[in-house]
Amino acid sequence: MKQFENSKRAFAEASEYMPGGVNSPVRAFKNVGGDPLFIERGKGAHIEDIDHNVFIDYVLSWGPLILGHADDQVVADLQAATAKGTSYGAPTELETELAKKIQSIVPSMEMMRMVSSGTEATMSAIRLARGYTHREKIVKFIGNYHGHSDSLLVDAGSGVATFNINTSPGVPKDLAYDTLTVPYNDVEGVKAVFEANGDDIACAIVEPIAGNMGVIPGTQEFLQTLRDVTTAHGSVLIFDEVMSGFRAAYHGAQSLYGITPDLTTLGKVVGGGLPVGVFGGRRDIMMNITPAGNVYHAGTLSGNPLAMTGGLSTLAQLNESLYAEMSAKTTRLVEGIKQAADAHNVPVTVHHVGTMWSYFFNAGPVNNFDDVQASDVAYFAKFYKQLLQQGIYTAPSQFETNFMSSKHTDDDIQATINGFNAAFDAVENED
Repeated sequence: MKQFENSKRAFAEASEYMPGGVNSPVRAFKNVGGDPLFIERGKGAHIEDIDHNVFIDYVLSWGPLILGHADDQVVADLQAATAKGTSYGAPTELETELAKKIQSIVPSMEMMRMVSSGTEATMSAIRLARGYTHREKIVKFIGNYHGHSDSLLVDAGSGVATFNINTSPGVPKDLAYDTLTVPYNDVEGVKAVFEANGDDIACAIVEPIAGNMGVIPGTQEFLQTLRDVTTAHGSVLIFDEVMSGFRAAYHGAQSLYGITPDLTTLGKVVGGGLPVGVFGGRRDIMMNITPAGNVYHAGTLSGNPLAMTGGLSTLAQLNESLYAEMSAKTTRLVEGIKQAADAHNVPVTVHHVGTMWSYFFNAGPVNNFDDVQASDVAYFAKFYKQLLQQGIYTAPSQFETNFMSSKHTDDDIQATINGFNAAFDAVENED
């Protein structure tokens, strides 16, 4: 049986210096009980904690590590970049190289601005949309998470959902007033909110494939309706692909639906594991950003050489055939999980798109945040503890996404399916 004494000690010490003992809330394991694991190292598809327990990892730093932990080429490129200097606060050609690479893969991003996080990317894209349209209201969707900036915490997913916080203390009421929320995948709701407020709406921001309440794909009708009404009312359509970009598909979720947003936000994979974000899109909109225009954005570490190097090194290794391989692995894994649950008579719904996947203890269907909330979170917590004992590390919340990497092997996948079966057995014996 795996022991976690060193992680318990480390968490107790961290709690003396950091609120809740962590620097990002979902890491605290509150949704599953117990103490979080403190990780010492990772390589390929595996991580090792400070108690020297080894796990097959499907969190992968919450998505960025599509090539697995400590990919040899990425590490070598980062070592070479570090030897030259970590940051200059001045332009480098690396920024242009990465922008050109991103544009070649996501053509809708005609111009872009590098930033340091997904939160900064979405916050900046919304400020740009407001400045471009001279409007203040925004539309977001219940259960979608776009980072922790004030106006986007209303009815959000991810950690906000994990901790059951509908709105967050510290967010001014006026900002919440300007944020109009609609249930995800609600076509009639989209039409109604624009009919009532269309001339005042600066933008609609959406995860085309939601990843912050588990994986829930937007329907074609829902996203097409959103494209149509934003165009009709002169509002900006923002696809938040911080998670789905380079994860749902090589060319992003927008390529799967054949819908072109006005602006796109990216993160995660684009930095190869380093802190990074990007927002970009139509040239006429992007030219409103300072210093070309008057909508202010700045960042001392924006486009820093280490993040740009990590992104370039990662994207250089990605291609369509690699995605086909990873998607096939993901399909095999989720089918095995579903079979294991069925064999144990446990209601489960498993979703996956590309390299993203999640499991809900819910008979389904699961199409929006209300459906997700109907899942059995108490069973999830019990099951999660047993899964850790089997050496399988998935996201410690019913409201988060898991990921596949290029380094997961067929043996890893079979071991994971076996681990799910054993965890179901253990929960049955527990009861």
